[in-house]
Amino acid sequence: MKAQSFSFEFFPPKTDKGIANLAKVRDEFAKLKPAFFSVTYGAGGSTQDSTINTVITTQKESGIPTASHLSCVGSSAEQIRDILTMYKENGINRLVTLRGDLPSGMRDIGDFQYANELIAFIRKETGDYFQIEAAAYPEMHPQAKNYQTDIDNFARKMNAGADRAITQYFYNPDAYFHFVDSVAKAGVDDPIVPGIMPITNFVQLARFSDGTGAEIPRWLRKRLEGYGDDLESIQKLGNEFVTQMCERLLEGGAPGLHFYSMNRVEPSLSIWNNLGLSER
Repeated sequence: MKAQSFSFEFFPPKTDKGIANLAKVRDEFAKLKPAFFSVTYGAGGSTQDSTINTVITTQKESGIPTASHLSCVGSSAEQIRDILTMYKENGINRLVTLRGDLPSGMRDIGDFQYANELIAFIRKETGDYFQIEAAAYPEMHPQAKNYQTDIDNFARKMNAGADRAITQYFYNPDAYFHFVDSVAKAGVDDPIVPGIMPITNFVQLARFSDGTGAEIPRWLRKRLEGYGDDLESIQKLGNEFVTQMCERLLEGGAPGLHFYSMNRVEPSLSIWNNLGLSER
């Protein structure tokens, strides 16, 4: 089996308190020597400045390679070119490329309509300088016409020059394995890393999942609902379930795990320790 890689995702903090918290979270995860960190990017580039600052600071202070999310909707080619130049000047050589969503009220889609166009542009401008991660949706992108269309769109992104992919979070490992098999039949054999979302607050998770199309298995949803406001029980069950899912993914050949940390240490670290990943 090929070596598996593990990584953690952050979102750019908005306050001084948030900045201080992320520094502590970052330093704790850095001790685990992950392959990289990543930092999210708001719709239409709404967090562009804070994302850029967080990416540069995180890599500089942690010594861990840090990838910037980069969405193209609402951006011009010149804006993207300037961002790429800034990252190169600061030694940032990893990107997570997304189409992104237009913020409410914004009508100008910009120079790029789809993520494959952004990826092709990055390759044209910078050659192989950047390690490019694309987004994958094992349970189908919520805006895709159908499953096959989604597979075709994913293949288009990878063929445009992406190196690997990171999935939207999911709680059905069969969906992941089926997706990997489907894209392989479409001629794509690049690594597809599962995105892992720890379960800590069911109400928030259910609301977010309903919007992104990430299915929570009925039996799990019912058990979590039954705990009401008992966060300790929710987190205990969530920890056990996600750990078991990760074990199955890794044993089934997944090339690693990408943890959506939500700028918190304990939920992801607990799963990490359950899996004994420091010993791998």
